[in-house]
Amino acid sequence: MRNPLSDKVIDIKPSGIRKFFDLVQEMPEAISLGVGEPDFDTPWHIREEGIFSLEKGHTFYTSNAGLMELREAIAAYLKRRQRLTYDPAHEVFVTVGGSEGIDVALRAMLNLGDEVILPEPCYVSYLPCVQLADGVPVTIELKEENEFKLTPEELLGAITDKTKILILSFPNNPTGAVMSRSDLEPIAKIVVEKDLFVISDEIYAELTYQMDHCSIASFPGMRERTIIINGFSKAYAMTGWRLGYAAGPEQIISQMVKIHQFAIMAAPTTSQYAAVEAMENGDEDVQMMRNSYNQRRRFLLQRYKEMGLQCFEPRGAFYTFPCIKEFGLSSDEFAARLLKEEKVAVVPGTAFGDCGEGFLRISYAYSIEELKEALGRIEAFITRLRAESR
Repeated sequence: MRNPLSDKVIDIKPSGIRKFFDLVQEMPEAISLGVGEPDFDTPWHIREEGIFSLEKGHTFYTSNAGLMELREAIAAYLKRRQRLTYDPAHEVFVTVGGSEGIDVALRAMLNLGDEVILPEPCYVSYLPCVQLADGVPVTIELKEENEFKLTPEELLGAITDKTKILILSFPNNPTGAVMSRSDLEPIAKIVVEKDLFVISDEIYAELTYQMDHCSIASFPGMRERTIIINGFSKAYAMTGWRLGYAAGPEQIISQMVKIHQFAIMAAPTTSQYAAVEAMENGDEDVQMMRNSYNQRRRFLLQRYKEMGLQCFEPRGAFYTFPCIKEFGLSSDEFAARLLKEEKVAVVPGTAFGDCGEGFLRISYAYSIEELKEALGRIEAFITRLRAESR
């Protein structure tokens, strides 16, 4: 029998996050700090709207691009929050989660051999999606001393005559880094000067703690060069509803919708009706959850300080990225031993790129009680490691 599989797919490594998540499922006594999922239930008024849509019999396909009512709500949100104006009929479409938006954007924009710049550490889907779209990933290793921000010098050093797209993901998963308006301004100028495009993953835009989120699409010359990817999973605690959106110039969005049309047809109808309610009446819920995450963020940073664990201050998302280089273990070894010896699951930094070696991603999308217990176990573990090294 001939080989039934694609060489391209076989060569793609499985997600480094799933490995530890699967192990935790076999250890009911373990505490997992590895999953990037809000611990809040979807707010009740949003769930009610989804239920009501079912009761009214709204169980049919929507248009390929999504409910017009939802696209209008998304356009209104982007204008209100980022002062960006998009035509809901032609420049906004609804996706199955933010991840689908990233995938179809790359497939719609890349030709064979086009290069895509990926600042790492970054979300695990970017690199395989570039490869599946026949692009060439070009990674930039972001540095802790720069607070894991992309610098103009790093960007310029990665650009070649084959570069087409820069993927930006701030607030960042896994580091929690953010880029302010002053950080983004020189990046935007380079993008325009070098005639590049940006896929801006802004899924954590509502989860910033010391400044409002700034979209690179808001800079001169950038709206026509940027595809904004966002969704409802993180801000509204709607992970299981599988809903996201993309906004950008019609020329690109129309081709993304074409791919979506053949591969997906339409995003879930029930989820779309619920999302309209989230967009129109969910601000107070977002504020409540953001305040809670900020409390947990400060708690983790204080505990790291007390146990002498180095960690730069994340200012967005709901992750910390502590450094474990002092212990002489690889990230994978550290995470494996922590799980075995203390029953705490975290994600090795290498799951987000090779430059994540020496770091861990620890999520604080968990209750304070769980975080207190887990941090106590982590402190006991690193105390033993330090004793072993003496």
